[in-house]
Parts: sequence; structure tokens; C-alpha cells
Amino acid sequence: MEQAAENTINEFTTFFTEPNAFRSVLILLVTIVLAYWFSKIIAYFIIKVAQLVAVSSDTTDDVERQIRLRRVETYLSVAIALVRAVIVGVVAFYVWKLLSPTATFSSAAIGASAFFIVLAGGTIGMILRDITAGAAMIIEHWFHVGDFIRVEPFLDVSGVVERMTLRSTKLRSINGEVIWMHNQHIQAVKVTPRGVRTLAVDIFVNNEKVGRNIIEKAIETVPIGTMKVVKKPRIARAEQWGEKLYWFTVVGQMPPGREWLMENYFIDSLNEIDERRRGPKTLVRPAIARYADEDAERSFKRAVRMKREETKDK
Repeated sequence: MEQAAENTINEFTTFFTEPNAFRSVLILLVTIVLAYWFSKIIAYFIIKVAQLVAVSSDTTDDVERQIRLRRVETYLSVAIALVRAVIVGVVAFYVWKLLSPTATFSSAAIGASAFFIVLAGGTIGMILRDITAGAAMIIEHWFHVGDFIRVEPFLDVSGVVERMTLRSTKLRSINGEVIWMHNQHIQAVKVTPRGVRTLAVDIFVNNEKVGRNIIEKAIETVPIGTMKVVKKPRIARAEQWGEKLYWFTVVGQMPPGREWLMENYFIDSLNEIDERRRGPKTLVRPAIARYADEDAERSFKRAVRMKREETKDK
């Protein structure tokens, strides 16, 4: 019994003191685990910096500064994955070199290489495609962390970009779901500028004073908040459009998916307030809801002008 215990102790001593393949693999695995946790600590500090940048981006009123900060936030998000991969890879490489400074290709190494090639064919190729697509999107500034995007060709994949790496993109949908996308599957994106959609409601009334009063009361019923109408709608236009006909335009902004607050809820409030009034009906035409993004209007104004010039030339 004593002899068996002594042999066991000698085997353990030999295993940990004399060079052998199993000890090298064990040390390599332990080192990789330690490097992994060290990389998590580094990533934690990078995340803290990214959070500070995100707060500055969300609170600034300067649009250009906001774009720059979101760009920095995107780069930091990518850096988290890169730093962790580089730390683990470099540590693993140098530890292996120290453990096997004179390592040569043996039959075992050739077998391991063949296995690695088979494994790489199904994994590394996919990872490289993700990285290539992610790098192209980052270099061309397709979108940044904090942008609201809709991913093509998937009709129901949309949300705010919470994280982006060279391999994947993380979205938070308007209903709170978390969506992870492989970058190679993102064929195109629709980016919502400033994260809101601007809608205008055109209202036609036969009495300017009464019509304005109805509109102001309807505006007071609109819910205000980040996930509702972002700020109180305003009357952007009030002019006489014809004989006893006045045209009001009310503009509101809301996140994508909440357009119904202006298209349906606000218009229904107008009709309800008008119907409860004593006297003749003030709304003489159905209200018209339409998109009213200023940048889009400038672009389309240019296109329409070019079209008119072509018509004039003919």
C-alpha cells in the first residue's frame, strides 16, 4: 500500500517537474484561461470609457460632436473584442514557444494539422466573412453605436445598435428584444437620422380661431416621452388656403414604430374634439398624415427641380 502511494507521488512529481507533452498542454490551457480573465478586466475598463463617451454623446446638443462621439463609441466597441482576442492569442503563442522551443512536426502534429484544416473549413471561413463585412461597414461608416437601423433583407429586424464588433452586431428592438446578427448577413441597412421620424399632419378647417383651438386641445392629449412622441408637437404652418378655408400643419417626432401616435391617435383626437363641440363641423377635409424630414425634402426638391428642367427642355 505504501509502495503504491509512493509510486503515485513520484508520478505526480515527475509529471510536474520534468518536461512532457501533457504538462505542456496543461500549462498552456491554464495560461489561456488566465489570459482570458485578464482580457476581461481590460475589456471592462474599455467598456467604462465607452459608457462615458455614450453619456457625452447622448447629452450634447451639437450634432457634429454627437456623430464624432458615436464614432468613437463604435471603435471602442470593436476594440473590446480585438483586445481580448489579441491578448489570448499572443499569450498562448509565446507560452507554447517557451514550453516547446525545439518543437518539430511529428506524425501527431501532422494529424492535428489535418484535424485543424477540417475544422477551419467550417468555422474560420465563416468568421473571416464576418470580419470582412464588419470591417467594410466600419470603414464606410454605415452606422454607429446608438443609431436606429433596419437590416435588409430581414423585414422584422430593426433596433438601436448597442454593440458592434468585427464579427457581429447587437441590436435592441423597440419591444426590448435583443438581436444578434452575423455581419456577413447584413446586406444593407436603413439608418433613421437622429433616431426619430418626423411626421406632419395637414388639417383643413373653415374657422381659423376655432380650428386652432381644436388643434391645441388635441396636441395636449398626445403622450410625450422617449418611446412615444419625443417632444410636444407644434403648429408649423397656419395660413389661409382658400375662401373660408384654412390650412394648419402640425409636426411631431417619434421613434420608428410609433408613427401611429400621429397618424391615428392625434387625428382621432381632432375628430373627437370637433364632434363634441356645439355648432357646425369645423374640420372640412380628412386630415392628411405624411413624412416631413427636412433632409429628405431638400433632396427631393433637387430631384423635382431637375425633372422640371428636363420637362421644360422638351
